[in-house]
Amino acid sequence: DWSALPAGLRDAVAARLGGPPVAVRVAGAGFTRGFAAVVETADGARVFLKAASLDAQRHLVDWYAHEAAILARLPAGLPVPRPRWALTEAGWYALCLDGVDGRTPGLPWDPAELEATLAAYAQVAAALADPPAELVALGLPNLADLARDDILWWGDVAAGREPTPELPPWARNRLPELVALESRLPSYAGDAGPDHRLGLIHCDLRVDNVLIDRDGRAWICDWNWLCHGPAWFDLAGLLITGYASGLDADVAFATHPTSADAPPDALDVTLAALSGYFLTSAAAGPSTASPHIRSHQRWSGEQALGWLAARQGWN
Repeated sequence: DWSALPAGLRDAVAARLGGPPVAVRVAGAGFTRGFAAVVETADGARVFLKAASLDAQRHLVDWYAHEAAILARLPAGLPVPRPRWALTEAGWYALCLDGVDGRTPGLPWDPAELEATLAAYAQVAAALADPPAELVALGLPNLADLARDDILWWGDVAAGREPTPELPPWARNRLPELVALESRLPSYAGDAGPDHRLGLIHCDLRVDNVLIDRDGRAWICDWNWLCHGPAWFDLAGLLITGYASGLDADVAFATHPTSADAPPDALDVTLAALSGYFLTSAAAGPSTASPHIRSHQRWSGEQALGWLAARQGWN
């Protein structure tokens, strides 16, 4: 909460805002322990403020600074919040962004809100298909490398290098198929060559990283994980909650502009990879982040696996 921040930091923020906040609304979604809130000033202006301790939360400080660098370089006109300023005071780092007068979509998805989110992402993906040089200069990673290093886990489960997560009996018999599917992701994701012509993707497109404003427009937030890769990967990850909401996620994927050049089994490959990533992460024990992150991962993994099973005709 605002009152838990060091007095020196609160004073420094108030000085940048032109006076002490008259209202602070702490964010109700997300999976990190940093401070995050909509802050309203006496003149009625609203900003979004993130803050983290340089000592206790250095990884969050690095994430916030990296996100600020990305947001400042994204092409103009996109539905994303922009950074205003950042400061370091009293052993804390604070990042101030434009305030979006909106809310996180609820689950199950309202079809109109999902459609607005898909439209917003189509706009973002089109703008990042040919990345601006200033973004490329940040040295962003490739999805293919991220997949090899951190996303693909079914192969390790099958080989006994990773404990088998809690699975329904039918899924244990499908490990060979899951391994075969997820193993295609690195080659599908592509590797950016010296000219970095591979597009950029958000790489963390989830319902809790979306805001719907009063006009029904969707805004895409939390840009820490921008990387080179195909936009259909983001699309598949987002639509896991669409499937869980009982909507026709298969049609939504097939008709979205970002899937036009996807391999025929790109959706199945992504669902296999994400189901393994989420389910093995959920089984990793308590987290020092949010106490809710393991249940979120388990639920997301179960939905991804269920959608894949429906598509594959697995019993």
